[in-house]
Amino acid sequence: MRGCAAEISLSLNWPLMGIGLNTQSVIFNGGEWKMRRRILCIPTDEHVRLVFSDETLMRLKAEFDVTFNDLGRDYSSEEVASRIGGYDGLITGWGSPQLTSEVFENADRLRIIVHSAGSIKPILSKMVIRRYVVPRGICVCNAPKAIAYNVAETTIGLMVMASHRLYEHAFNVKERLIWRDQSIPMDHKTINGSVIGIVGASTVGREVIRLLKPFNCRILVYDPYLTDGEAEALGVEKTSLKELFSRSDIISVHAPLTEETTHMIGSEHFKLLRDNAVLINTSRGKILDQEALLEECRTGRIIAALDVTDPEPLPRDSPLRRLKNVIITPHIAGYGYYGMKKIGELTLQALEDYFAGREIKCRVDLSRYDIIA
Repeated sequence: MRGCAAEISLSLNWPLMGIGLNTQSVIFNGGEWKMRRRILCIPTDEHVRLVFSDETLMRLKAEFDVTFNDLGRDYSSEEVASRIGGYDGLITGWGSPQLTSEVFENADRLRIIVHSAGSIKPILSKMVIRRYVVPRGICVCNAPKAIAYNVAETTIGLMVMASHRLYEHAFNVKERLIWRDQSIPMDHKTINGSVIGIVGASTVGREVIRLLKPFNCRILVYDPYLTDGEAEALGVEKTSLKELFSRSDIISVHAPLTEETTHMIGSEHFKLLRDNAVLINTSRGKILDQEALLEECRTGRIIAALDVTDPEPLPRDSPLRRLKNVIITPHIAGYGYYGMKKIGELTLQALEDYFAGREIKCRVDLSRYDIIA
């Protein structure tokens, strides 16, 4: 196994190399003694088992001196602050608390934070980044690329389900006992031969574009941060948001939720949609003006497929639940074995690369923190 061959572990009970630790684990590996960096892993055991395969977890334990959460629940911010002293790295995940000023005041050795989930933004504020992370040169990583595989795959599935009207046929066969509803058109547009509009050339957006390549479709993209060169490399056409809505047969939203994108898509855009157009959102509910979307869906002329809503969960009495031209799934686009285990692999790889002085693939560009997911 990588990093584990001919390995002997020792625990030293004196300060090492002048760094003032009372205990430190070292290993004999590859013909030399190496210090194992101390990592605090605060997600629950359930989360750890979700994102780490047995092999990846074994490597993590072999290559680093890891302290795991043994409380059976998520830590509070205060509990993280009381434990973080003396650790070189921190692994966070879904359910992790805010990394507060108190956490960083006590993080005397912290060099890297790896978020074993999607975006780290919900637990790491701009104030903390400005006051502690940037001045100390702390490396911040997360794993949206891993989840992007699953979200993009789900997006393609929703495109197929909605454009082929599979949800209607399945409902009719099982619930209405109608074998084939003749009122559902046979010549509806599907992915092949359609114009596909992608809102946001994000990590997920680019993965969707990649998955669409085998289809005979034209891809439009709205993203104010996408350069002409990037668009050419992706094989897409840049457009304005309004043009994208007026020209596309299927639209998929993949923009990050920021102040700039909150309710970015509203009534003026929905009215531009072609009859029988499909609108998919697997990003964040607040990017769409949901009330305006509801009004447009009530006309019955478009199909909406929403994995995200505002709020979540959607209220039981929400009219969106009752519209037959609206598909709603409970924010599960990122679920799936492949992407989840990729999170664990990226987490371990980030730690390995950082302490080996190599380039880190999932490092967060803190200079773009305001505009990333």
